[in-house]
Amino acid sequence: MVIGVHTPEFRFEKNVDNVRTAVQAVRVDYPVAIDSDSAIWRAFGNQYWPALYIVDAKGHMRHHQFGEGDYDRAEQVIQHLLTEAGSARVSRELVQAEARGAEVAADWENLRSPETSLGRDRTQGFASSGGVILGTSRHYTTPATVPLNRWALAGAWTVQTDAVVLDKANGRLVYCFHARDLHLVMGPVASGSAVRFRVFLDGQPAGAAHGADVDEQGSGTVTDQRLYQLIRQPPPIMDRQFEIECLDPGVEAFAFTFG
Repeated sequence: MVIGVHTPEFRFEKNVDNVRTAVQAVRVDYPVAIDSDSAIWRAFGNQYWPALYIVDAKGHMRHHQFGEGDYDRAEQVIQHLLTEAGSARVSRELVQAEARGAEVAADWENLRSPETSLGRDRTQGFASSGGVILGTSRHYTTPATVPLNRWALAGAWTVQTDAVVLDKANGRLVYCFHARDLHLVMGPVASGSAVRFRVFLDGQPAGAAHGADVDEQGSGTVTDQRLYQLIRQPPPIMDRQFEIECLDPGVEAFAFTFG
């Protein structure tokens, strides 16, 4: 039996309708428990998204792994435990996992940027002059140079406790990163609205380095509250300055993640 557990990290992930939409999008057809109070998370002593725990027929934990990838290893463990439990019809062939977009395992050898929250309560590395002012619309500017693993705002933004919200069109969010993939957790403030954006690497359209949610011209649209893959750069991986310009107001951004 397979059971999924959804423990929210961001406030919009506590919305069950958002969970249903995400489950359908990633083609999950098994039960998913909603763990909004993190009770299951704490019971397992878990600290990772995603995390996989495999329990044998007697209820003993036999295997766990964290992060995307290593799918063959997980399937081999399941095959072994089924055989151990007495099943005589266990195939030794491995299913070919079709990882797409953010499901692809991280490029750990080139991953030198940490997950970075953007709201005031958990943020670090903010580089715009004047620091953060909570709950008030303010015009921010970016420095001439943004150091590695630091980020900045340009334009009219309101910094909330857990996110930054764009108040006027053509605001920008800048991050200097070192990783193959760059993702941004974001969504429209108003349900059902859409926010157009463009992304750049070192001041140029993303081109061949565009992610799954961006075209080759660097253009995309925010329509749902979720993780957007904006950059997947080909080798060689190096320090790059990422920039997203939102052409419409009304977007809220929660965190950068990297892979």
